[in-house]
Amino acid sequence: MERYAWKAVVKDGMLAEYKRRHDEIWPEMKALLKEAGICNYSIWNVGNDLFGYYECEKGRDYAARVQAESPVVARWNRYMEDVMVMEMDPETGAQPLMTEVFRLD
Repeated sequence: MERYAWKAVVKDGMLAEYKRRHDEIWPEMKALLKEAGICNYSIWNVGNDLFGYYECEKGRDYAARVQAESPVVARWNRYMEDVMVMEMDPETGAQPLMTEVFRLD
């Protein structure tokens, strides 16, 4: 199973709102992530820095394509613009893939 990691930054004073929005994540967003084969998804923070990780049951390329083509994801990204800063890869339209440098199985 392929893995995907991303990073972003929460705007100052917006961490509680960021968490609240994820506590109330839209059902259609959850369904889209599952359709994309995304599982074991978690997001962590240190201060305003965010780190996200998920596994891709159908591969990273498939997960990226489903998300890039989804109006639900586009709407979610717009919804989150006021609370966070996300760098996007201009080629894929997704957050840049982080490079794994160590793994302990």
